[in-house]
Amino acid sequence: MSIDKSAILERLNPADSFTLAMDEEIRCDGLAGSLACYGLELANIPDIDALRQRIDEFGRRFPVARASLSQIGKRFYWCKRSDPPDLFFQHHCPTGADEAKFRHATLDRIMNEKQPRESVAPLEFHLLTGPSETVFLMRWLHPFCDARGADLIIKYLCTADAEQRQRFGHPETGPLVFEQLRKYRWWQKISLLLKGKRYIDRLDRLSSIQPLRHEQPPQRLEFAVRRLSEEQTERIVKLARQQVGLTGTSLYYIGCLMRALEKWRPDSPGEAYCVPYAFNLRKQRALSPVNGNHLSALFAQAPREIVKDRQKLFDHLKQQNAQVIRQQEDYAFLPLMWAGSWLSLAEYGKVLRLSYGSGRERSSFWFSDIGRLDLPADSFPGAEITDVFHACQVTSPPSLAFLNCIFRNRLTLSYNYVEPIADAETIDALHRLMLAELLGETD
Repeated sequence: MSIDKSAILERLNPADSFTLAMDEEIRCDGLAGSLACYGLELANIPDIDALRQRIDEFGRRFPVARASLSQIGKRFYWCKRSDPPDLFFQHHCPTGADEAKFRHATLDRIMNEKQPRESVAPLEFHLLTGPSETVFLMRWLHPFCDARGADLIIKYLCTADAEQRQRFGHPETGPLVFEQLRKYRWWQKISLLLKGKRYIDRLDRLSSIQPLRHEQPPQRLEFAVRRLSEEQTERIVKLARQQVGLTGTSLYYIGCLMRALEKWRPDSPGEAYCVPYAFNLRKQRALSPVNGNHLSALFAQAPREIVKDRQKLFDHLKQQNAQVIRQQEDYAFLPLMWAGSWLSLAEYGKVLRLSYGSGRERSSFWFSDIGRLDLPADSFPGAEITDVFHACQVTSPPSLAFLNCIFRNRLTLSYNYVEPIADAETIDALHRLMLAELLGETD
């Protein structure tokens, strides 16, 4: 395939290829691709002129935001478009319309619209306004950035000082996957690769439990947001520290959901819950890189007999995680991702999703702990941020992804699921069990 090389902005890095393979798998399931969103609920309509100015400025500073994803041979590149897409869209609830239905239908269209990969915009911003609700939504394609990058983009828009906005993206650095791999000599990279393979082989000895039934074909993504009180959040944070320590909070949420799923459907086939989650290579509070993915994959796995005992489960997850860090198995995925980036998307997707042992789906559910957001409530141009939420597409199976974050001292849980494989009633039942686990109100 011939292409004007001057149109190439940058090549996808190995972590981008990892998320692109998942985009392909989601599309093969008949869904819209690896789309994700970051939503802000606002107290009022913001300063639209200031917001538009910052969005346009961001598009100029980071031109990949308006690029097209093009395949050249086996490699993928972000390339300039002859007709760059708009980044900012406004949606106003019609007079007399039901505002809740308008919001749901608009979010549904944004997250479930099927477009060819080459034409879908890497990044879009949507402002939904109505008589009583204002929502600002950032929607991105996962090869464009990871969740930490999305947080940086939102912070960029929330930074009033132009000089401070100029600091985003500096100091300029290449993909952090390559930055880390450069620290190892060639034989150390081979050793890491073999270590990563042994890690996966160890996971694949047990067949993964699939809590959701998949008799019906997937149709669309839906998500349900549940917010807890400050008192509940404080209690959960305290319990997490007691069970898994200061640095293992994510394991607490993962373990609680494992237990909730086991109580919800104890007859689900499989031997262990196996959950992928991200190890982000970015330094805390670093403003660069903004776009691109800079993460490595990790897994939490627990046999169902251990899941039934709360204390044994958290001890098991802590020990498993300690071994991963002690043996550098987190970094062992970096050469595996580099090697995987040379495979076709179909081959890579099969390697990522299917257990070597059983040939079936490896993941029981997807998980992301976005953490405690340090976004000031009064930082959005002309409006107070009252709440936040997140959503992401997920492969089917497992058809379930769980995201959580803390904003203004309140824990927000986002259940992302594929209809009709799961429905609102299913998620309500699961949330009740999850809440009891988080609050320690179970045996």
